[in-house]
Amino acid sequence: MSSAIEGLLFGWNKNLDYGQKLVADLSDEQMGVQPGPGMNHPAWVLSHLNAYHPVIEHVVKGELFDDPKDHPFGMKSKPQADRSVYASKDELVADFVSGHERVERALREASDSVLDQAVVLPRWQQFMATAGIALPYLMLVHENTHFGQLSAWRRVQGLPSV
Repeated sequence: MSSAIEGLLFGWNKNLDYGQKLVADLSDEQMGVQPGPGMNHPAWVLSHLNAYHPVIEHVVKGELFDDPKDHPFGMKSKPQADRSVYASKDELVADFVSGHERVERALREASDSVLDQAVVLPRWQQFMATAGIALPYLMLVHENTHFGQLSAWRRVQGLPSV
């Protein structure tokens, strides 16, 4: 396995641990608290990140996939105050963990040339033409951006850092 893939997996596994810690002490009800207009709450963040795990798997496998912007929790979505829109905390966390595990397994089974293969979503080909560009963004930057939101959300709620 290439050092680039090993580096991706190192960061990915760190994210798995950090993501779980960010919500470990929250109740199901707290997952939907939105302290300010437009602020992403934990239920939306996990729903959003979970929507991207299959996308990442498809990128690794070189397969076509539906544009995630159109997913109910994709980039066009907004956090809803209605907690019933989202799965339970336990389901969201379980999906987060299993999504991470599936992506890791797919990358471990892929050849080192996976990073050179084309991303087949036409909209992304303009700025993320290859898996070697798309995967670091999706697996590390995208997740960590949303984890920063969760960290700020925790502080606004008077919760400690993790």
